[in-house]
Amino acid sequence: MLGLIEKYLLVFFISMLPIVELRGAIPFGITMGLDVLPTFVVAILGNCLPVPFLILFAKKVLLWLTRFPKIGPLADRIIYKATEKAEKIGNYELLGLFLFVAIPLPGTGAWTGSLVAALLQLRAAKAFPVISLGVVAAGIIMSLASAGLFGALSYIFSF
Repeated sequence: MLGLIEKYLLVFFISMLPIVELRGAIPFGITMGLDVLPTFVVAILGNCLPVPFLILFAKKVLLWLTRFPKIGPLADRIIYKATEKAEKIGNYELLGLFLFVAIPLPGTGAWTGSLVAALLQLRAAKAFPVISLGVVAAGIIMSLASAGLFGALSYIFSF
Protein backbone atom coordinates (compact mmCIF):
# COMPACT_ATOMS: atom_id res chain seq x y z
CA MET A 1 0.00 0.00 0.00
CA LEU A 2 1.34 3.39 -0.99
CA GLY A 3 1.72 6.22 1.48
CA LEU A 4 0.58 9.76 0.85
CA ILE A 5 4.00 11.01 -0.32
CA GLU A 6 4.38 8.09 -2.75
CA LYS A 7 0.94 8.79 -4.23
CA TYR A 8 1.81 12.44 -4.84
CA LEU A 9 5.15 11.40 -6.34
CA LEU A 10 3.28 9.10 -8.72
CA VAL A 11 1.04 12.00 -9.76
CA PHE A 12 4.15 14.17 -10.25
CA PHE A 13 5.94 11.61 -12.44
CA ILE A 14 2.83 10.62 -14.42
CA SER A 15 2.24 14.28 -15.25
CA MET A 16 5.75 14.44 -16.72
CA LEU A 17 5.01 11.68 -19.24
CA PRO A 18 4.32 12.63 -22.85
CA ILE A 19 0.75 12.05 -24.06
CA VAL A 20 -0.51 11.28 -20.51
CA GLU A 21 0.64 14.52 -18.83
CA LEU A 22 -1.67 16.05 -16.23
CA ARG A 23 -4.67 14.94 -18.25
CA GLY A 24 -4.03 11.47 -16.89
CA ALA A 25 -2.26 12.38 -13.65
CA ILE A 26 -5.10 14.39 -12.11
CA PRO A 27 -7.82 11.72 -12.59
CA PHE A 28 -5.31 9.11 -11.41
CA GLY A 29 -4.56 11.06 -8.22
CA ILE A 30 -8.20 11.70 -7.46
CA THR A 31 -9.12 8.04 -7.98
CA MET A 32 -6.36 7.17 -5.49
CA GLY A 33 -8.23 9.29 -2.94
CA LEU A 34 -5.97 12.34 -3.03
CA ASP A 35 -7.43 15.80 -2.45
CA VAL A 36 -8.17 17.80 -5.58
CA LEU A 37 -6.17 20.96 -4.84
CA PRO A 38 -2.82 19.36 -3.91
CA THR A 39 -3.19 16.89 -6.80
CA PHE A 40 -3.77 19.84 -9.14
CA VAL A 41 -0.66 21.68 -7.87
CA VAL A 42 1.60 18.60 -7.99
CA ALA A 43 0.41 17.69 -11.50
CA ILE A 44 1.04 21.22 -12.78
CA LEU A 45 4.56 21.25 -11.33
CA GLY A 46 5.33 17.86 -12.88
CA ASN A 47 3.85 18.81 -16.25
CA CYS A 48 5.74 22.13 -16.43
CA LEU A 49 9.14 20.78 -15.34
CA PRO A 50 10.21 19.36 -18.73
CA VAL A 51 8.86 22.31 -20.78
CA PRO A 52 11.99 24.54 -20.89
CA PHE A 53 14.17 21.56 -21.85
CA LEU A 54 11.68 20.51 -24.52
CA ILE A 55 11.53 23.99 -26.03
CA LEU A 56 15.32 24.16 -26.16
CA PHE A 57 16.16 20.62 -27.29
CA ALA A 58 13.15 18.74 -28.72
CA LYS A 59 13.54 19.89 -32.31
CA LYS A 60 17.30 19.24 -32.31
CA VAL A 61 16.87 15.76 -30.83
CA LEU A 62 14.09 14.84 -33.28
CA LEU A 63 16.11 16.07 -36.26
CA TRP A 64 19.07 14.02 -35.03
CA LEU A 65 16.83 10.93 -34.63
CA THR A 66 15.70 11.19 -38.26
CA ARG A 67 19.13 9.90 -39.28
CA PHE A 68 18.49 6.45 -37.79
CA PRO A 69 16.63 3.98 -40.00
CA LYS A 70 14.58 2.32 -37.25
CA ILE A 71 13.34 5.43 -35.45
CA GLY A 72 13.79 8.03 -38.18
CA PRO A 73 10.29 7.57 -39.66
CA LEU A 74 8.71 8.04 -36.21
CA ALA A 75 10.77 11.20 -35.61
CA ASP A 76 9.78 12.47 -39.08
CA ARG A 77 6.11 11.84 -38.28
CA ILE A 78 6.34 13.70 -34.96
CA ILE A 79 8.00 16.67 -36.69
CA TYR A 80 5.37 16.59 -39.44
CA LYS A 81 2.45 16.52 -36.96
CA ALA A 82 3.94 19.30 -34.83
CA THR A 83 4.64 21.40 -37.93
CA GLU A 84 1.05 20.88 -39.04
CA LYS A 85 -0.19 22.06 -35.63
CA ALA A 86 2.24 25.02 -35.70
CA GLU A 87 0.79 26.08 -39.07
CA LYS A 88 -2.73 26.01 -37.60
CA ILE A 89 -1.59 28.29 -34.79
CA GLY A 90 -0.13 30.65 -37.41
CA ASN A 91 -0.26 34.36 -36.71
CA TYR A 92 -1.82 33.93 -33.29
CA GLU A 93 1.36 32.39 -31.91
CA LEU A 94 1.00 33.01 -28.20
CA LEU A 95 -2.79 32.88 -27.95
CA GLY A 96 -2.88 29.84 -30.22
CA LEU A 97 -0.16 28.14 -28.19
CA PHE A 98 -2.06 28.83 -24.96
CA LEU A 99 -5.33 27.45 -26.36
CA PHE A 100 -3.55 24.46 -27.88
CA VAL A 101 -2.07 23.49 -24.50
CA ALA A 102 -5.15 24.45 -22.46
CA ILE A 103 -7.73 22.35 -24.27
CA PRO A 104 -7.30 18.80 -22.97
CA LEU A 105 -7.63 16.82 -26.19
CA PRO A 106 -5.46 13.97 -27.51
CA GLY A 107 -2.31 15.28 -29.17
CA THR A 108 -2.34 18.56 -27.28
CA GLY A 109 -0.52 19.50 -24.11
CA ALA A 110 2.78 20.80 -22.81
CA TRP A 111 4.96 18.32 -24.72
CA THR A 112 3.47 19.00 -28.14
CA GLY A 113 3.07 22.68 -27.28
CA SER A 114 6.78 22.86 -26.48
CA LEU A 115 7.67 21.23 -29.78
CA VAL A 116 5.33 23.63 -31.60
CA ALA A 117 7.02 26.56 -29.81
CA ALA A 118 10.40 25.22 -30.93
CA LEU A 119 9.21 24.84 -34.52
CA LEU A 120 7.81 28.39 -34.43
CA GLN A 121 11.23 29.44 -33.13
CA LEU A 122 9.71 31.09 -30.07
CA ARG A 123 12.19 31.92 -27.34
CA ALA A 124 11.83 29.79 -24.20
CA ALA A 125 11.41 32.95 -22.09
CA LYS A 126 8.38 33.86 -24.21
CA ALA A 127 6.88 30.39 -24.69
CA PHE A 128 7.32 28.93 -21.18
CA PRO A 129 4.87 31.28 -19.39
CA VAL A 130 2.26 30.79 -22.12
CA ILE A 131 2.60 27.00 -22.02
CA SER A 132 2.50 27.07 -18.21
CA LEU A 133 -0.74 29.08 -18.25
CA GLY A 134 -2.15 26.55 -20.71
CA VAL A 135 -1.16 23.75 -18.35
CA VAL A 136 -2.93 25.54 -15.46
CA ALA A 137 -6.08 25.96 -17.58
CA ALA A 138 -5.98 22.29 -18.61
CA GLY A 139 -5.44 21.36 -14.96
CA ILE A 140 -8.53 23.33 -13.92
CA ILE A 141 -10.61 21.63 -16.60
CA MET A 142 -9.33 18.18 -15.66
CA SER A 143 -9.78 18.82 -11.93
CA LEU A 144 -13.36 19.94 -12.41
CA ALA A 145 -14.09 17.01 -14.69
CA SER A 146 -12.38 14.51 -12.38
CA ALA A 147 -13.92 15.73 -9.15
CA GLY A 148 -17.28 16.17 -10.79
CA LEU A 149 -18.40 19.67 -11.61
CA PHE A 150 -20.99 19.84 -8.84
CA GLY A 151 -18.70 18.21 -6.31
CA ALA A 152 -15.99 20.76 -7.10
CA LEU A 153 -18.42 23.66 -6.90
CA SER A 154 -19.73 22.49 -3.54
CA TYR A 155 -16.11 22.15 -2.36
CA ILE A 156 -15.30 25.70 -3.50
CA PHE A 157 -18.50 27.34 -2.22
CA SER A 158 -18.95 25.38 1.00
CA PHE A 159 -20.00 27.57 3.90
